Amino acid sequence: MSRNSVVYPLLEKEEKMVNNPIQKIIDQYRVVLLDGAIATEIEKKGVNIQNELWSANAVIDNPESIKQVHTDYFKAGADIATTNTYQASIDGFKRNGWTIEEAEKLIEKTVSIAKDARDEFWGNISEQDKMKRPFPLIAGSIGPYGAFLANGAEYTGEYELSDKEFEQFHLPRMKQIKDAQADLFAFETMPNFKESKVLANLLQSYFPNDFAWLSFSISDEKHISDGTPLKEAVSYFNSYPNICAIGINCTSILHIPEVILELKEVTTKPIVIYPNAGGSYDAVTKTWTDEKDDDNYGNETRHWHDSGVELIGGCCRTTPHHIQQIKKWARD
Repeated sequence: MSRNSVVYPLLEKEEKMVNNPIQKIIDQYRVVLLDGAIATEIEKKGVNIQNELWSANAVIDNPESIKQVHTDYFKAGADIATTNTYQASIDGFKRNGWTIEEAEKLIEKTVSIAKDARDEFWGNISEQDKMKRPFPLIAGSIGPYGAFLANGAEYTGEYELSDKEFEQFHLPRMKQIKDAQADLFAFETMPNFKESKVLANLLQSYFPNDFAWLSFSISDEKHISDGTPLKEAVSYFNSYPNICAIGINCTSILHIPEVILELKEVTTKPIVIYPNAGGSYDAVTKTWTDEKDDDNYGNETRHWHDSGVELIGGCCRTTPHHIQQIKKWARD
């Protein structure tokens, strides 16, 4: 082999590792603190989320509420703000009466809100506090096609699209999030193995210098929601360097210990875990039932980290209080 054919690919791989924003935090702080639920926190501030757009409706009706939620999580200790774009697809806005151009601007605005919250927060804390934590990142949330359907399909994966159709749905939103200068992507609550493969290929093809974490929704400890074995789904992405972490979100805490064992058997990538706070969700009424118990979240998450989890946060109905509990053992 020629010198060029060997050396330059290695240099490119090394550069990718150096530019991995998640790995940089792990290397210095051992654990990455994610944020928690956005929708239920926005709802507490008076925003109606009982509609097809769900929390994405806030960028239209009350963008300040989104900014305040991001700020609350930064104050609690979060290293990352996940943008309120999980449900904010181009097609979703179009279906609710907005033009493509208006939808694009709304998505970019949502990312800008997170960046503004981050920059204002960072500018208002002391230099001493800045030494104790990384500069916060902005992760552009990419929810599944099932979220657009607004019928609970993100928990079943029961939808069939061609690769091209998945690309046409996801790529415009990814481009808007990238244009708005998010630091990385978050492929969240992915129930459909085929869809997750399309997203990884879009990342590799259109955003080769960017990174994403990939988290599945699961039906039980051994399967993602569409029935694909969890080990099969996770191990498939070992060859994708741009997938910087992999795991699950939006499930019961009760599943987590066994899920961690499953993940550790098939991947050496950093593991990301952010479950719900408790209770059950009705996809038709978009409401939660049963009470949540958040008093032991700090102890639970510390056990996960001791078992090998490096990105930890919360999903539905978790609050800044949950993230603060993680911070107490991870940073204080």
